[in-house]
Amino acid sequence: MTELKFLTNSEKSTNFRKEKISTIPQSQETPLGLTNHSAASRRTIDAAADNPKSLIERAYRELGNDIIHGTFAPGSKIKLEPLSTRYGVSTGTIREALSLLVSDGLVIANAQRGFCIAPMSVEDYQDLVNTRLLLELSAFHTSILNGGDAWEGRVVQAFHQLSLAEQRLDEAAEDTFDLWEQRNREFHEALVSASGSNWTLRFREILYRQSERYRRLTYTSRQSPPGQIVHDEHKKIFDLTLSRKADEAIEALADHIKSSVSFAKISQILPSRNSDANVDKFDLTKFSKIREQQ
Repeated sequence: MTELKFLTNSEKSTNFRKEKISTIPQSQETPLGLTNHSAASRRTIDAAADNPKSLIERAYRELGNDIIHGTFAPGSKIKLEPLSTRYGVSTGTIREALSLLVSDGLVIANAQRGFCIAPMSVEDYQDLVNTRLLLELSAFHTSILNGGDAWEGRVVQAFHQLSLAEQRLDEAAEDTFDLWEQRNREFHEALVSASGSNWTLRFREILYRQSERYRRLTYTSRQSPPGQIVHDEHKKIFDLTLSRKADEAIEALADHIKSSVSFAKISQILPSRNSDANVDKFDLTKFSKIREQQ
């Protein structure tokens, strides 16, 4: 296991797309990060918007965002002192923040070796998507059945803002993707916001945050801009939602969420944890049967 490194701008722009990541150890650098300027700007915006109440919370948010944005190589070992300097807090505060990130699945704790950045693999991504679908499709179905005018208005507003962001998504700027990611999150949150289950929404948010690491990888690895394709998928979901066509909307949402993991498998941009491992794809038919029994 290698020590944690801060990826430089040149390292982040390596010829990652030309080489299959399946041949690269987990601890090696990947080009997922933002520039130092972008990362600093993002932390300033996040801090101002969320107004963290403690240094631990601030360190937790900033470190978590940097992990998601690929600032640190997956699988790399974490040393407390460099992080203490980077985020301007004590090593004790960093340790508390890391413990919170362990709960989120972004950091792994080892009693003998300390902390390391959670690795990434195609099996983990498929498992993550399967679990997210179980929660999100159930909450989406309930929202379509029970959502009132306020819910529908929230969906309309979120889709409008998402559409504006997707018009600029094909631009090469990383800040453009950051805006799209925020609008994308808001749209998906709106779709399930009338589910009436706080626990479902809470666990769904954890899974969504985890999947952002993978979404950024699939986005940066595409040879052609995905803006129009993604918008078409969202519009289909939106139209079916407003028409209250629950079964068709659920199928469209499932296809949309599964598309990125399908791309990751076909393009082989993720390493395989075990060549013999097999995590089944999400079966929408089984989900429908479970839903009918509820």
